[in-house]
Amino acid sequence: MDQKHGHRIVVLSGPSGSGKTTLVRHLIQCAPVKLVKSVSATTRPPRPGEVHGDDYWFLSADEFRARLGQDKFIEHAEVFSSGFLYGTLWSELDRAWGQEGWAFLEIDVQGAMKVVQQYPDAVTIFVRTPSPEEFERRLRARGTESEDVIQRRLATAATELQLADRYKYVVVNDQLETAVSEICAILKAEEKARNA
Repeated sequence: MDQKHGHRIVVLSGPSGSGKTTLVRHLIQCAPVKLVKSVSATTRPPRPGEVHGDDYWFLSADEFRARLGQDKFIEHAEVFSSGFLYGTLWSELDRAWGQEGWAFLEIDVQGAMKVVQQYPDAVTIFVRTPSPEEFERRLRARGTESEDVIQRRLATAATELQLADRYKYVVVNDQLETAVSEICAILKAEEKARNA
């Protein structure tokens, strides 16, 4: 069991286009343990349809930095050289644990390593596509990013893939149902081991 508080954390990471967001949606519905999705904070403006407090906590740069100064974040980073800050608030972990659930963090590799420093027993899962070509195809199929952004994301992905072996588990997201089943089996085994 986690030495710090006895609380459970699941960290899911992977390059853009690996299908993390879709996996998270499915896992919240069907995981064999109670997952409470952590809502990240960001300084980027909301996209159409995004809701404050549901998709992200949308903070001004000043608000974000003030909370950083108050040690309110377990991890934070500037993502994709965008100039926007992203981070996980401690209050999100407390919210999950208050509901007697696993805090479920969908964060980048940099953030995941910071979480593991403080919670070495966190269940870390790295999601990847079957091949780099498939990853690039998915990114382009979105049709939401410029070529410049795609190239930056591909470079970031190459770096992230080199760190995949630092995760406890690596799941290849080729077929959604298979990847969901695999992660559910991981969570079931982890819960059983912690309750033993």
